[in-house]
Parts: sequence; C-alpha cells; structure tokens
Amino acid sequence: MPARPLVIEPDQRLHKKSLPVKSVDGDIRKLMDDMVETMYGCNGIGLAAVQVGIHKRVLVMDLEYGSSRYDDQNEADKTPPKPNPIYMANPEIIESSDEKNTYEEGCLSFPGQYSKVTRPKKVSVKFLDYNGKEQIMDCDELLATCVQHEIDHLDGIVFVDHISKLKRDMIIRRLKKHQKQNM
Repeated sequence: MPARPLVIEPDQRLHKKSLPVKSVDGDIRKLMDDMVETMYGCNGIGLAAVQVGIHKRVLVMDLEYGSSRYDDQNEADKTPPKPNPIYMANPEIIESSDEKNTYEEGCLSFPGQYSKVTRPKKVSVKFLDYNGKEQIMDCDELLATCVQHEIDHLDGIVFVDHISKLKRDMIIRRLKKHQKQNM
C-alpha cells in the first residue's frame, strides 16, 4: 500500500516547479522513506516529491526492485531482487551526452499511459544523498532516462511534454475520461 497518495494528471500541481531543500534533515528523510514505500507500492522505478503533492526537489529511484516492466533478467533466475533505492535531494544534471536513447516511458502520475521518449543516453547528476552528503553519479541507459524523467517532474515538466501534441492530447483525453468514469 502506498504511503502517500499519488497526484494524477491533469492535476496542475504536476506542472509547478519544485523548490530546493535547505538540508537533508529528519523531515526530508521521512519524505524520502514514504516516497520509496509509495513507489514500491505502485510498482514504479522512480518518483518525484511533486508526485505525492510536495513541491521540494526530492526524488527516489530503484531500477532493480521497483518494476518488472523493464526486466531483462534471465527467467531461470527466480530470486526476487532486493531493494536498492537511490535518494536524491536537489538533483542537478551537470553533464549529458550527445548520444541519445529512446525508451517507452510511463509515469505513475499517468496511469496506464506510455510513449516513446528520446533523451541523452548518459548524464552526470550532482545531488545530496540520504545523509545530506553531496554526491555525483554517472548514469546511463535506463538509469539516465529515469533520473531525467524525475528531474523533469521537479521542473514542472511531464514526459508527455516530450512527445507530439497529437499523442499528448490523446493521452490527456484518456486520463480525463478515466477520471470521470471513476468519480
């Protein structure tokens, strides 16, 4: 069960820029812990604080445990993956490659909706970790895509902002229709 309710498109909070945190204190670590629980409970691989209604520059990710959607492990290996969450406060992309990669992206705030998005294949990210220590992480492939997706959320940008207007409008219409049917 998610620790916090998700903000679902077309909620305008998803389009508002988040504010930096002053430090990683007990409140921010509690937020990070709740976000990880929410992400796992929704079978996601990444979650930005704005997606739980908090406009702070905080995100969490776990590509190993969160979702089987991108699973390319050997089917013979039935050992369940162990949680390996990544916690980032005030993440900032400091370098990105010219080489691009395309993944079919989804988003917990856009349930059931997917579209191919092209982004830099590699990025370097500077951030504060769970203990408030500054880190730099080099990311490539899916990890690079995920961190860019989540940082976009912190800037009020959603994955459908990277696709054609026609596809974006179709996705938004489907979400609005689903929302009306479930009221």
